[in-house]
Amino acid sequence: MRIQIINGPNINLLGKREPSIYGAESFESYLKRLRLRYPNIDIDYFQSNIEGELIDKIQETGFSYDGIILNAGAYTHTSIALQDAIRAVSSPVIEVHISNVHKREEFRHKSMISCACLGVICGFGLDSYRLALEALLEQGSK
Repeated sequence: MRIQIINGPNINLLGKREPSIYGAESFESYLKRLRLRYPNIDIDYFQSNIEGELIDKIQETGFSYDGIILNAGAYTHTSIALQDAIRAVSSPVIEVHISNVHKREEFRHKSMISCACLGVICGFGLDSYRLALEALLEQGSK
């Protein structure tokens, strides 16, 4: 099984950026643990602060991977282009958020991409990624 994790803007600052909201661990450190936990799954990782690069990665992997885990960061709330990219590919996409966006500012309550995704997981810290991976594994076994 091949899974692509795609992280959007500012996720590269995990461990430094607002640790009270996002925690003190870097994504790279978490990714090592995730890969150790799932040694039989090919987990690829991509991060960009640029919307077009996220779209390119969805298009590049969205027909050949078993699933995509997408944390689009702030683009979640603004990007019809990401929604269109998700709708255009055949791989299932799960939207993830580290924080519970519904407990935060009002503008974070609306996602432009949820309607195109298989599901949404938010509020479980970095473990949101593992939960998304488990959901993709479950979908793949059906």
